[in-house]
Amino acid sequence: MPVLIFATHNPHKLQEVQSVLPASIRLLSLQDVGYKENIPEPYDTLEENSRVKALTIYEALQRDCFAEDSGLEVPALNGAPGARSARFAGDHASDAENLALLLSRMEGISRREARFRTVITLIWQGKLHQVEGICEGTIATAPRGKGGFGYDPVFIPEGSQQTFAEMSLDEKNQFSHRAKAIRAFCDLVYRLTAESDSR
Repeated sequence: MPVLIFATHNPHKLQEVQSVLPASIRLLSLQDVGYKENIPEPYDTLEENSRVKALTIYEALQRDCFAEDSGLEVPALNGAPGARSARFAGDHASDAENLALLLSRMEGISRREARFRTVITLIWQGKLHQVEGICEGTIATAPRGKGGFGYDPVFIPEGSQQTFAEMSLDEKNQFSHRAKAIRAFCDLVYRLTAESDSR
């Protein structure tokens, strides 16, 4: 059974990943392994932030691990907030502050297309791999729903009338960028496991 460390302190992300991962993959959080340091996210792209987070944990613990970076990309805002989604209103901004800033920037804009994107970096037996998941949608004019986190109350995925925050986790996983990335990640882990077993 593969044992992987997920490089996150975010319990919401951990819950979403565990809800999609098969039981054959055992997941450990940073809390499980006693890692309490903050992980740097210094770059302007999801790919680079995901990579540096995975490398930070791998170098510290010398164990197979993965990291993800997710962002909301709004074409009308030139791709913002993007890799700064969690820090859009400042380095220590709350979800509510980030959401308020997004809605204020979108005020009066009729073109409300957006997409959520997740990039996962896996370090497996010392080698680095990346996969991604994308969810296209639109930005609502006001928050709706009590579930989820981050920008979920204003993001309506294509094919639904509900925001992510109005959905159950199972419903959200039918659309979610993170769920799509995790499925691609699972396929990658299965392939790498099979290759290891055949050697």
